[in-house]
Amino acid sequence: MYGVEKLFIPETLEEALEILANDPTVVPIAGGTDILVRMRSQKTQKARLLSLQKLKELTGIRMRFDGSIEIGAASTFTDLATSPLIIERLPLLKTAALSMGGPQIQHVSTIGGNVCNGAVSADSAPPLFALDAELELKSLSAERIVPISDFYQGPGKVSRRQDELLVRLIIPPHADERWFSRYLKFSTRNAMDIATLGCAVTCQLNENGMIASAAIALGVAGPVPIRCNKAEEFLAGSFPSSDVLRQAAEIALTETRARSSWRASKEFRDQLIKELIIEAFEEAAASAATVERNNHGNR
Repeated sequence: MYGVEKLFIPETLEEALEILANDPTVVPIAGGTDILVRMRSQKTQKARLLSLQKLKELTGIRMRFDGSIEIGAASTFTDLATSPLIIERLPLLKTAALSMGGPQIQHVSTIGGNVCNGAVSADSAPPLFALDAELELKSLSAERIVPISDFYQGPGKVSRRQDELLVRLIIPPHADERWFSRYLKFSTRNAMDIATLGCAVTCQLNENGMIASAAIALGVAGPVPIRCNKAEEFLAGSFPSSDVLRQAAEIALTETRARSSWRASKEFRDQLIKELIIEAFEEAAASAATVERNNHGNR
């Protein structure tokens, strides 16, 4: 059905990298939820696949000594949604993981595959952009660290070289008692649908309740996921009032390049951009207020 000529099943990462180095036609496959659908629709013949399922080096979610969080590229969305570390410190990634298809898809889809697919609608992309994630890629002869903002090259295009594997994702330290985040997704159906628009925000408040720093990342608002840097700069040093958030959303809109598709018109997406940014920050601010009240109550 899928036209697979050969399936390599390496036992170690080094063995997998050797296969990639020696055969430029080999395609890595983890969960297969993207590539197998693509192969079937294109009626691919004589495909040579490299299974990553046995590579324990690509799994696991752990905290490093510096407070950054390391996510193995073969970690599934179920792994993300159930990880105590993700739930406590990066809850927007849990939300994104649970937005990815249904439970069956979440059990097999990997975050590395979702990123390397290069889809602008990927649920993991806006949160990873907002979190300033870095990607560790390795080949048989070298390894490199790439900011996720440099990894996406265009629709369905990423900077992974043929002989490389994405090994892990690294999230810099973020979480403290005044740091909040949200991921919101709008889709045509309530579940098991790709994003018409995805929005991830983070907000760091100072002791006076002002925004010390903010991040706004959008998916399906351009040819690649984007950060709204001008809007972020505008928010810094302001109180998260309704008027400030509306102005920030208008600024963010000038940084996007949404287009019409069969799923939604450009005008509809532009409206979603503004509404989701405001809603995400309002929810984050509400969480901040709740935490502050609890902190005062415990004193």
